[in-house]
Amino acid sequence: MSRLTHVTSGPYAPPAPARELTAVSADGARLHVEVHGSATAPPVVLAHGWTCSTAFWAAQIRELAVDHRVIAYDQRGHGRSPASPACSADGLADDLEAVLEATLAPGEKAVVAGHSMGGMTVMAAAERPGFRAHAAAVLLCSTGSSRLVAESTVVPIRAGRLRTWLTRHVLGARAPLGPVTPVARRILKYGTMGPGSAPHMVEACARIVHACPTRVRHAWSQVLDLLDLDHGVRRLAVPTAVVVGTADRLTPPAHAHRLAAALPDCLGVTELPGLGHMTPIEAPELVSARIRELVTTYVQVKEGA
Repeated sequence: MSRLTHVTSGPYAPPAPARELTAVSADGARLHVEVHGSATAPPVVLAHGWTCSTAFWAAQIRELAVDHRVIAYDQRGHGRSPASPACSADGLADDLEAVLEATLAPGEKAVVAGHSMGGMTVMAAAERPGFRAHAAAVLLCSTGSSRLVAESTVVPIRAGRLRTWLTRHVLGARAPLGPVTPVARRILKYGTMGPGSAPHMVEACARIVHACPTRVRHAWSQVLDLLDLDHGVRRLAVPTAVVVGTADRLTPPAHAHRLAAALPDCLGVTELPGLGHMTPIEAPELVSARIRELVTTYVQVKEGA
């Protein structure tokens, strides 16, 4: 591939992991996993969203790996995880369980943070024994559990059948995204980021998203179109914090507030004024600090008790 797939300097340049491994999911899918930081530090597991990769978490990895063990993995078909013919919410849950089993000791607890489809992965895994054995607390960033296409505001017209139809065709388009050009950056910024997002943030997101293979992007768009994980939200029994940007067009704040109302142990919703869907990149310090808070409260304190 002639164009860069990620930035090479600054806070959004992916740091080198301490080690890499392959986790094997229930159906044999192979998942690229990175581990950053000390093997003896409290663990954090990061699950990225649709069309992204471990590079999406570069700022959080850089900040947290100083005193945490940060585990990040590529969802199937994304980044360095090979594509799989099986695309489903159950597959995402299988994959998260496989990553937890491959990287954590029996009974070891971690904070699990999921952005967008990564948050949906957590909801899908909420009742899984492997998830419950390892999740101490959860951070859900810019995500929702159902009605994703119907409630998206990417198409700026009144809600209804026409908007839903248009949104479905926009998000599920089979056309390649092509190189990262000024026009491509403007389109991506409009659809996924807040109006005040700095150029280096937009560049980082564009390079990550444009690196996702077209067939993978399309296949997972079909899954997200039909997704209904409302039952998973009600079974997510660990302390859970929710973060959302007020200018999020893909999962508007209404999703975050519905999650908060349904979660058994919600720690509250943090709304970020003017920010869009890419909150870990748009507000890196805040997202890292929220993860750190959860670790301090629910991992370190419990282990030292």
